[in-house]
Amino acid sequence: MSNENMNEQAVAENTTAASLDDFEPAETTAAPEAAADNMLDFDDDPLSATGVSRKSLVIFFLIDTSGSMKGKKMGELNTVMEELIPEIRRVGEADTEVKVAVLTFSTEVRWMYSTPIPIEDFEWARLRASGVTSMGAAFKELNQRMSRNSFLNSPSLSFAPVIFLMTDGYPSDDYKEGLKELQNNSWYKFGLKAALGIGQEANDNILAEFTGSKDTVVHAYSGGQLAQMIKIIAVTSSQIGSKSMTLSDDTSHELGEEDVFAAKQKLLGQQIQELVTSQTDENDVPFDTGW
Repeated sequence: MSNENMNEQAVAENTTAASLDDFEPAETTAAPEAAADNMLDFDDDPLSATGVSRKSLVIFFLIDTSGSMKGKKMGELNTVMEELIPEIRRVGEADTEVKVAVLTFSTEVRWMYSTPIPIEDFEWARLRASGVTSMGAAFKELNQRMSRNSFLNSPSLSFAPVIFLMTDGYPSDDYKEGLKELQNNSWYKFGLKAALGIGQEANDNILAEFTGSKDTVVHAYSGGQLAQMIKIIAVTSSQIGSKSMTLSDDTSHELGEEDVFAAKQKLLGQQIQELVTSQTDENDVPFDTGW
């Protein structure tokens, strides 16, 4: 399906068609007020529900589209995301419905589509870069949408979501305030979180605050690394996120929610670091040298 036909693919409700280099996403939010999702209606086992009916897994991509991403960084990101979607379609068990939601943040915060799209139907709309880095506003918007009353309203049982943050710079707003609100969200607490720093200016310590662990933060300094890291994180986290972990552990008792979360997050960090270590390309040219 061509990008010119994106408007037919998008779920109505304020979604705008996207041309090859001019993405006008669905919804715009300047800096919404906090709406902490403290009382979410989790399933009995939100991290790995028993497979009676089809389960749902939502993958959230939070992508920095500020002006510093303009040019090679955004071009490479658009290309790799177009290549990534078919790979994610092969992720998950037969009884898992995988959906994708893309939140971009620059001066404004925008969703690519007005609702998570099943991976079988998802088409990437190429992004363009401009403005500043409103990361805190993005965290607030994610907090509002990551709720049974909004983006996580699947009638089926649900895995905790996968949340993947990508940025190349320091936030221009109060990211700590937004992150504090997000950290009160139960879906965020139990979700699989990973982050990718792009280029020299990205702050890995801030990204570790978001994920809760340095093991789930990686860095890309060139176009080749960017493509590798996006695919490693997205595919690995999707595979782990869609796996049930309800079997008894070594002590022969049922794994609780916190046990499952800890096991999945630890496994994600281990696999990401192992895969990143194995990816090297001496001929790859860094962003800062004009590759």
